[in-house]
Amino acid sequence: MANLPPPHSGGPSSGAPSAPTPAAEDENIPTAEQLVLDLCNPELREKTLSLLSKHRDKFQQDIGPLLWHSFGTMAALLLEILNIYPWLSPATLSQAQSNRVCNALALLQCVASHPDTRMPFIKAGIPVYLYPFLNTTYKTRQYEFLRLTSLGVIGALVKVDDQDVIAYLLSTEIIPLCLRTMELGSDISKTVATFIVQKMILDDSGLKYICTTCERFFALSNVLAQMLEALVEQPSPRLLKHIIRCYLRLTDNPSACHALRTHLPSVLRDGTFNYFLEKDPPTRLWLHQMLHNIAMANSGGGGPHTGPSRVMGM
Repeated sequence: MANLPPPHSGGPSSGAPSAPTPAAEDENIPTAEQLVLDLCNPELREKTLSLLSKHRDKFQQDIGPLLWHSFGTMAALLLEILNIYPWLSPATLSQAQSNRVCNALALLQCVASHPDTRMPFIKAGIPVYLYPFLNTTYKTRQYEFLRLTSLGVIGALVKVDDQDVIAYLLSTEIIPLCLRTMELGSDISKTVATFIVQKMILDDSGLKYICTTCERFFALSNVLAQMLEALVEQPSPRLLKHIIRCYLRLTDNPSACHALRTHLPSVLRDGTFNYFLEKDPPTRLWLHQMLHNIAMANSGGGGPHTGPSRVMGM
């Protein structure tokens, strides 16, 4: 690794200059290497976290590997996460604390999303450090912000189809934690959590995980049904899209498809969401395919896949 420059002092200049333009501000931003080095300085860390998080898109592909391979940087980011644990329960987390740790989480997302650092990130077990944030049930802004940013890191992992990523996540408690968020989170947190579950069950191992026991299948289907009921009063086309895709994927499993004959919410059959689906042809096609698969199971077709099923005890 190339030698990093000395820490950025960031000292004020003399005089009273006029306010800089946005372009001038960009020119005054230290290099990524300087900022990453500053993360290891406790006195500079809070400001550096904010700068790196705010301008991470400027550094594009460089920031993830730089964070991962720079000495002490990942330890500093993990320390930011660990320092927040005592404030998770009881609910004493301040907005400033939440903002600071969310800036650290945004940098972890850069590492999680980069193809060169994704698997080392997973093999180091770093995602589990985020799980206490997903386990909170408080709905105040600072906790919701923390939950959403943590979901963003997991979402970055599953966004690219990778069986090794799915296998790792299935070995942890991420699906139950996502289901908790799908029950209690804000609309956007529910959307991200549902997207994560969708991506996981689109993988064969994820679908098998969900459909191995009745408890897991009904845990997911019940939460999906609850969200649909809420969408009748407060529509969210994006969330609806992910919910329908999850249901369609469940019909790929014969036993799950059989169970959905009696456990599919009526709002997916009676045209409740037609207004939104008319504007989203792909999701409308998913719904029609799902209903067709269930109808085939009703008529003895056994769903979209043939052959014996040994899952869910059905």
